Amino acid sequence: MAQLLHTMIRVGNLDTSIDFYTRVLGMKLLRKSENTEYKYTLAFVGYGEESSGQAVIELTYNWGTESYDLGSGFGHLAIGVNDIYSQCDVISAAGGKIIRAPGPVAGGSTEIAFVEDPDGYKIELIQIKAITDGLG
Repeated sequence: MAQLLHTMIRVGNLDTSIDFYTRVLGMKLLRKSENTEYKYTLAFVGYGEESSGQAVIELTYNWGTESYDLGSGFGHLAIGVNDIYSQCDVISAAGGKIIRAPGPVAGGSTEIAFVEDPDGYKIELIQIKAITDGLG
């Protein structure tokens, strides 16, 4: 058996990123470690631990690197939410940046929205009902 554990993204300001993922998106800071020899810090955030079957996000801060070229290969992270409209209201009120308002995907009925994190990574919010209906 295999299990998806985490996705790693590089961030330019670890404290700002931790604040975004915890305060704005409601995740928990699960653990944080610092490697002084190789000059990086890792922070793992998520809605639950990998040991409980949850995939998490590894935020990697390489000391002294304030930004990254995100390139064209990375698309987005996806998070299922119970009420996409109220979740977007909560995110906006917390200072989060909604870059695509909630509503049906073009040509379908799945309700989505997009949020941007402080480093420019895109996060797709998907109405959980669509996930249970097979993302139709």
